[in-house]
Order: sequence, then structure tokens, then C-alpha cells
Amino acid sequence: MTRATASGVSLEWQRVLVISPHLDDAVFGAGELLATSNAAVVVTVFAGVPGPQAEVSAWDRKSGFRSGDEAVGARRREDEAALGILGCVPRWQPFLDSQYGVSPTVEEIMSSLRDELQRDTYDMVAMPLGLFHSDHRLVHDACHALLTQFDRCPWIAYEDALYRRMSGLLQQRLASLYGAGVRATPVFISHRRGTRTRKARAIACYASQLRAFGPNGVSDTKAPERYWLLEPPQGARAP
Repeated sequence: MTRATASGVSLEWQRVLVISPHLDDAVFGAGELLATSNAAVVVTVFAGVPGPQAEVSAWDRKSGFRSGDEAVGARRREDEAALGILGCVPRWQPFLDSQYGVSPTVEEIMSSLRDELQRDTYDMVAMPLGLFHSDHRLVHDACHALLTQFDRCPWIAYEDALYRRMSGLLQQRLASLYGAGVRATPVFISHRRGTRTRKARAIACYASQLRAFGPNGVSDTKAPERYWLLEPPQGARAP
């Protein structure tokens, strides 16, 4: 059993569902949480494979790929290897990264995530704060909408690595949650010994992304992870 505390609130869990926008975000922002958990499932929303006729994006070209389907195929293998190091189960949803075309709606993402939430029983759900990137914001909005519908376990938010360092974004998100009546309380998680090393090994699996980010491009992943307990307004929970 893993434990965490948030301003006097004690959280305990064995099985956690971590929702990730892209194939790397969960490890970048919550890798130590994944390594600490006894059983974790990572659902990546934007893990769909574009058709072979899709033009290669500037990012994929920078990552060393010649097409979108080649890129996502390789990135799925990287993700599988990374989550294997952390002892997690990967689940990939079919939505396409925004670089490949039209993005799904919040409602479409909600429907897909709802199926995942109903598929198993979890002791805790972790979602991204949804900073900067349009895909991250879409996933956050979908999770926020589901927060009151699935209240059998606590929800926490992890800070999106790399983007959380951009001026004002974290404060804006916390302010928007407050404006929506959601209380966000810092959570302290005591990680197991060696989790930072395992996280670093997992991050190294994302070789194509590290290539594109360049030297020191993911240095923020070495900083302490931070989480927030999310509590919706009283009376807002679905029956």
C-alpha cells in the first residue's frame, strides 16, 4: 500500500490510473509516482497512428522520422520499454496528436476515458494539469469534466513537466480550478528508494523525443515532481 498526505488528508492506494496526453508525458511528469505505485496503468490519449499518406511534421522530422506512422510506431515501442522499467501497463487510445490534423473534441475524449475508468477498479486517478500544449489542455478539460462522475476514488493532478516552468501557466491553471470551485491542495508523496534512478532510465527510452528536444531540453524532468489533490465543489458530484 502506498501512502500520501495532503493537508491532513491521508491517501492510500495500490492500483492507480495515470492519464497521459502523449507518449512520454506520464513518465516525464509522474515517473516517480509510477515507480512508487505497486500497480499502475498509463492511458495515453494521443497515441493514434496517422495514415501512411500523412505528411511528416517538423517535429517528427527533427526526431529522425520520415513519416507520421513510422514516428508513432517507434514512439509506442519507446513508451512500452519505458513503462516496462517502471512496472506499468500501457494503454493507447486512438486519437491523433494535433500535429497530424484535426483534434478530437472534449466530449470524444471524455467518452473514451470513461470506458477506461469503467474497465477496472482503481484506488486513485492522476491527470495532467494541462499546461500550454493544446493536446494537454484537451485532456485536462476532459478529465475535469469526469472528476465529478467518477468519485469512487480520489483524483490528483500532476504538473506537466517542461511546461510547468513557463511563466504564469501553473498559476493560471490553479486559478481556473479555483474559479470552477475545485480545491487544489498540494500532495506529498514519499517515493520509494531508487525511483529517481528508475525514472531516469525510463526517460532514456524516449530516444527520439530526447533527440528533438536537444541537450538539456528535458532537464525539468530531474526536478521534484509535484501533485495536487483535486476536490470538486460540495454537491457537484454525480449521483
